[in-house]
Amino acid sequence: MTEGSVLVVNSGSSSIKFQLIHPDTGKASASGLIERIGEPEGRIVYHHRTGLAERHVHIADHRVGLKMVSDIVAEVGRPLREAGIVAVGHRIVHGGDVFFEPTIIDDAVVQSISDLSNLAPLHNPANVIGIEVAREELPDIPHVAVFDTAFFHTLPAEASTYAIDLQVAKEHSIRRYGFHGTSHQYVSARAAEFLGRDLSELNQIVLHLGNGASASAIRGGRAVDTSMGLTPLEGLVMGTRSGDVDPGVILHLHRSGMGVDQIDDLLNRHSGLKGLSGVNDFRALLTLVGEGDEAAALAYDVYVHRLRKYIGAYLVELGDVDVITFTGGVGENNVDVRCDSLAGLGRLGIVVDDDRNRADSRDARRISADESDVQVLVVPTNEEFAIARAAADLIGA
Repeated sequence: MTEGSVLVVNSGSSSIKFQLIHPDTGKASASGLIERIGEPEGRIVYHHRTGLAERHVHIADHRVGLKMVSDIVAEVGRPLREAGIVAVGHRIVHGGDVFFEPTIIDDAVVQSISDLSNLAPLHNPANVIGIEVAREELPDIPHVAVFDTAFFHTLPAEASTYAIDLQVAKEHSIRRYGFHGTSHQYVSARAAEFLGRDLSELNQIVLHLGNGASASAIRGGRAVDTSMGLTPLEGLVMGTRSGDVDPGVILHLHRSGMGVDQIDDLLNRHSGLKGLSGVNDFRALLTLVGEGDEAAALAYDVYVHRLRKYIGAYLVELGDVDVITFTGGVGENNVDVRCDSLAGLGRLGIVVDDDRNRADSRDARRISADESDVQVLVVPTNEEFAIARAAADLIGA
């Protein structure tokens, strides 16, 4: 039993999520979200003794935001240095070919993560700031980097290789890296646990559906394919990201006068559901669909079409699938997406039970019918818990 907690820091491109969490039980004694960093009015939400607290203040940059984490932890419990923290776990988006397992952070590791920023320019620089500030606040406690790309390090060459000139790919570190790996690994293990099966026996498809979305094919606990690629832009339709597009679209837009940064902004921030319907929140999208909004209905149909396309691809790739699991904000909460993405697949042994699918629950649960050969599950993800466990295991806490 670990004595003490792990502070998990997820310093994103414009937000900071944090939890002070026990790595054995998963119980969080402090948690919160600091978002809209750099905007005129930022937002701070955190769990207080009396419930949920929310404040709106200007948050100039990530360094200011991370100092606020220290203040919040002290407010709801004890100052950071007196909170019994045994390690700090940092979610790092891109580990490139350099990092593929949890790693103790030192100055050289920080530099390497910074050097990988060309592969994740929106995320790795923010991750580095999170590390620097946390190390200043807690200099005598081990800090551990847990990489979003690590789980997909096992992808076979045929899945990770893009069909471009090999020397160009090597020079520029171009390959499929995959993302949301911490979630896919955690959820696939929880699915096996829920079914009472050995992870090594199962072929799984995991669908992480949130504002960012990704799919994975997992054979015996090892990832063999995933929808995201060199960056988190490839694959499924997402809240503001396009997912798969013909690369020729990028060339066409550039030749038509759009700059590289404009195209980057278009595909990452103004595409996906937002680009098609004007909203990126799935709840808002479904409200518009219910009101008869044609653009919203099209956005929903495109979203489900792309999702079914990947499910079909992974069914073929795995050959024999034991379980399909939905996770993430949309995957865990949206009844229609789960139903529509698997509709009409009875001949493939996939049948969703409508009553189970519509049951109001936040726990891991089965939504497939009794006659379904393939188990269909909903398993809430918990990346913070997974990071805390990885950090504690690495330091032997």
